[in-house]
Amino acid sequence: MHGTIDLEDATLEAARERAYATPLSEFDPGHPDLFKTDTFWPYFDRLRKEEPVHYCKDSMFGPYWSITKYNDIMDIETNHAVFSSASSLGGITIRDVAPDLRRESFIAMDQPRHSAQRKTVAPMFTPTHLDDLAINIRRRSAECLDHLPRGEVFDWVDKVSIELTTQMLAVLFDFPWEDRRKLTRWSDVATTLPGAGGLVATEDERQAELMECATYFARLWKERINQPPKSDLLSMMAHSDATRNMDPKNFLGNLILLIVGGNDTTRNTLSGSIYALSKYPEQYRKLRENPALIDSFVPEVIRWQTPLAHMRRTALADYEFRGRRIKKGDKVVMWYVSGNRDEDVIEQPYQFIIDRARPRTHISFGFGIHRCVGLRLAELQLKIIWEEILKRFDNIEVFEEPQRVYSSFIKGYETLPVRIAA
Repeated sequence: MHGTIDLEDATLEAARERAYATPLSEFDPGHPDLFKTDTFWPYFDRLRKEEPVHYCKDSMFGPYWSITKYNDIMDIETNHAVFSSASSLGGITIRDVAPDLRRESFIAMDQPRHSAQRKTVAPMFTPTHLDDLAINIRRRSAECLDHLPRGEVFDWVDKVSIELTTQMLAVLFDFPWEDRRKLTRWSDVATTLPGAGGLVATEDERQAELMECATYFARLWKERINQPPKSDLLSMMAHSDATRNMDPKNFLGNLILLIVGGNDTTRNTLSGSIYALSKYPEQYRKLRENPALIDSFVPEVIRWQTPLAHMRRTALADYEFRGRRIKKGDKVVMWYVSGNRDEDVIEQPYQFIIDRARPRTHISFGFGIHRCVGLRLAELQLKIIWEEILKRFDNIEVFEEPQRVYSSFIKGYETLPVRIAA
């Protein structure tokens, strides 16, 4: 990389000074600016050491609690009696969804309905089905990589990360192939923060596009419900008792969950894998010399990248946690991105080490009943794509720092300029 590392170090150093000069009572670690500039790290470092359960009394998202230690996040994740995921209370992100726009999905739902709806799509991710998908993933990955330009700079995010994850989504939904980039657009629109110069300027614009998504899928749903059951996600939902009669809001809620879950996470981890190896060339060398390390490289990338920075819960009752008084109705944000850098649980958490002893010790997929339903597929995709990359290219050179997403929920990349030697 061309001279960006020094600049990056200087930026991080300045952020560290700010983080340690700011009183903890004024901390707002969830501000999207910190994520856009990749300068949030020292804020969470300080919180883990000095105030692991922290209350931010004022932010663009209102007041919220931050849970920053790995084991504390596990405790909140598994305490469903006190900490709710329900969309009716505001949902699973730091940003509250307006009451009239709240849509249930199985991730934003408590027991027992959560498990009933989740079980509907679980067959997609059984070992037998994943074996079938693997053949498809390998063919498409090979095709995509064979068409990449050589000797010129191109955007890895668009040409590889978005393209391959969008193809996969189209396969999972059996979605019209020529329209597959609509899935990317809907995923981005669903998670973006509306604003001037953004993907959408206003909340109304966002809702209009999401209604387009609902209308498009409703047409496909009618086709599936009148056909014998097939092995795509839409058909599975159309033919299951738990999801057959979802109201339109629940239908769109689950669609968005599956689109974002299947798109953003894998896409940003795939971009993150190229970026990580460019920062740690000795690890890249290790991987090229021993491709069998892909098995531990994949979970390490997922930890190091942490494609979703947080999940949020809402307190159903007053509750004392680690000496702090959380009140009923309070917003509680579990920072996966901080838990994955917790020195008490992960050795050398800031280092990218592709042959870690326990690479699956990470919290990127969540924990407990809401643990990511597609995590095996995400790992499989990354594994196959990297097997195919290593067969073809000696080195993928990152040309300049990536542009990052303005979001403290999706931890991702808008662009990542790379070059493959001719």
